[in-house]
Amino acid sequence: MEITQVKVFLVDEEKLKAYVSIVLDDCFLVSDLKVIQGPNGLFISMPSKRKKNGEFKDVAHPLNRETREMMERRILGEYEKAKAAAPPPAKVQAATAPEEPAAVAPSEVA
Repeated sequence: MEITQVKVFLVDEEKLKAYVSIVLDDCFLVSDLKVIQGPNGLFISMPSKRKKNGEFKDVAHPLNRETREMMERRILGEYEKAKAAAPPPAKVQAATAPEEPAAVAPSEVA
């Protein structure tokens, strides 16, 4: 199995860093993978669906460690490329009140 295409959609949230879609062997699309910032670094979350009891269940996932590691290397590599190519976030300037004219002392008024 080969990942023949990776599309990364960057997100600027605290833990969620990107949504990802991959194509396997040019013939099978898997959407809604997520790049997540966890306590031990970035990891990939597989597409999941919320069950009636509130728990999440993966709808697609690798069946072995080697496949998961291969997917993570490729997806995280593409994520890093997308992040490096993205324009830097715009700086938000603090709103400042307009300066008020200096007070004129009554003796300075002619």
